Amino acid sequence: MAKQYELTVDARILELLGPNLYTNIYYVLAELIANAYDADAKNVYVVEESNAIRVEDDGRGMSYAAGDVTKFLNVAGVSRTTEEEAVTPSGRRKMGRKGVGKLAALSVSESVDVLTTADGEKSGFVLTRHPPEDRLLQAIPDDDITFSYATDRGTAIVMQSPEYGLHKTMAAVKRNLLKLFPVVSSDFRIHVIRGTETAVIDDFDSSVMSLMSTLITLGAEFSGLAALVPDSYPDRRSDLVDVRDPFVMPISMMNVSGAEREYELKIVGWIGTYKSTRELKAERTDFPDNFISLFANGKLGEFNILPAVGQNRLSEVYVVGQLHVDLFELTELPDMALSNRQGYKSDDPRYEVVLNFVRELLADVRRRRDIFADLQNAAKKKQKEEEQLANEERLRASVDVYRKKVTESASEALELLGVDGTSRDIRDAIGKALSEHSPDLGLKALVDTQKKKVLISHSGADKALADVIYQMLLYNNISADEIIYTSSEDQDSRIPHGQEVWEYLREFFVDSYSTEKVLVLFVTSKKAETSWGAVLEVGAAWITKKGHEIFNISPYTPKHPLDVHMQWQTTNRDERTKSLSMDQGNADVLCQKVEAVCDELGYPKHSRAANIKYLGTLVTVSAS
Repeated sequence: MAKQYELTVDARILELLGPNLYTNIYYVLAELIANAYDADAKNVYVVEESNAIRVEDDGRGMSYAAGDVTKFLNVAGVSRTTEEEAVTPSGRRKMGRKGVGKLAALSVSESVDVLTTADGEKSGFVLTRHPPEDRLLQAIPDDDITFSYATDRGTAIVMQSPEYGLHKTMAAVKRNLLKLFPVVSSDFRIHVIRGTETAVIDDFDSSVMSLMSTLITLGAEFSGLAALVPDSYPDRRSDLVDVRDPFVMPISMMNVSGAEREYELKIVGWIGTYKSTRELKAERTDFPDNFISLFANGKLGEFNILPAVGQNRLSEVYVVGQLHVDLFELTELPDMALSNRQGYKSDDPRYEVVLNFVRELLADVRRRRDIFADLQNAAKKKQKEEEQLANEERLRASVDVYRKKVTESASEALELLGVDGTSRDIRDAIGKALSEHSPDLGLKALVDTQKKKVLISHSGADKALADVIYQMLLYNNISADEIIYTSSEDQDSRIPHGQEVWEYLREFFVDSYSTEKVLVLFVTSKKAETSWGAVLEVGAAWITKKGHEIFNISPYTPKHPLDVHMQWQTTNRDERTKSLSMDQGNADVLCQKVEAVCDELGYPKHSRAANIKYLGTLVTVSAS
């Protein structure tokens, strides 16, 4: 009797769902690879042919006689309902559950050849978006059922005339697949074949970890990844790389039988940051390289939750992570995955717990990335400072030689002319005149361009107001790398990592051949008065006669040696909530002082109205 292949669901489901179920060729491939994994395959082959994409595996295959093919054709038939059914014969946790992954290939092709062999028994049929009314699919004769890699067992899904192709480079194809299907090892390899090109994906860890600057691992099974992260700064290794136990939290859930019980939600995996995105941008792929993915039972559930947990900070472009939450796929709990395996139901309590935890984890990894950035830039900043000092020393030597030669030449010329006075008196008079007018020589531009121009002096307790001033400076076109702000979240304004803060600041308060002024913006308060650092900065600025502006937090009154006769700006601080506020008059004064800094340093400033409006986004400005 000839074999028949009958669908046990309304055939229109293939036309309705097939082309709309998946939005990307790699999601389709991930579904087919997951099916191979559940079939206990050790190898799966993704072959791009001239007019087809073939996914072939060496798994158990499907027997028509044993009913495997009939089960496959039961579209949307649940593949596991008990914990026993959740494990494959070889002991793998099954990835599939909904029974619709088989439709994935129809998102790519109008018709798909399904070929399978189990212990020498061959079966084959054509899955199509438009099956006949009798639901009987076209059979493929046994003689036409051929395999390139499977022998006596395995399955091949052949997508004919695919509407999408793979990326043009093999490296990008590998990276795309690894983002969606990282569960590869010596026990499960993915082979990508295109013509004479072949790539084997069997080690996700080394290919990604070599690009990392920071890493946090969760769980013993991922702890080994830490050793693969380059040891760029051995002395600060513990600040960059952290090996942790899994996150575990009890959660009460209603199971599919209607009984409520407590479960253990466990999160394992890793999250970290790239050293640089430059290498990644050189080979653009079909997915972003900054993402935090969620997996369950090794299968992708949601590619990127970063938009849901992040704060849209610049440092988040470096973030990457893969977290595994197998409770998402526990058979006795409701299915929370969306039908296309591209997300989870956002109101599921398991999902909410995970998002809250990842928000905390992300904040930690961002902090570690800031440390790495400071370490990375310290050498560059140190080199720039050394160049500045060298330039100034050369300038000093050149000016000294210039003064000596001019003094000697002028003195000799005046003596020949019979000018009264001793040679020494003449030389001293000429030398004094040169010293007084040396700033007019215009010889110091090279030194000046490398110096910081603004210092925000403050105590740590007054950071909130200092942040407001810093943001106003940036808004008015003063660049971050020309500001010294020790509490800044911007690495360009902070003191270079590893450098003593007072040694660094001393360079900007000492006598120099440079004529560039360093303006000091003092944030004064009762707390600043007891801050040793802030007191030293006040004294240094007074001794060296640096120009300064005062931004005061009420009810404190600024004191000498600050110029207490000048107008200062006043901000109110609620000591309970720590919130800042000011009246319209003091808002105007703050903007006036920021604009004065721009005028002094030659930066184009915004109008007063624009500055007042922007200030209102940073602090509460009251009507009176």
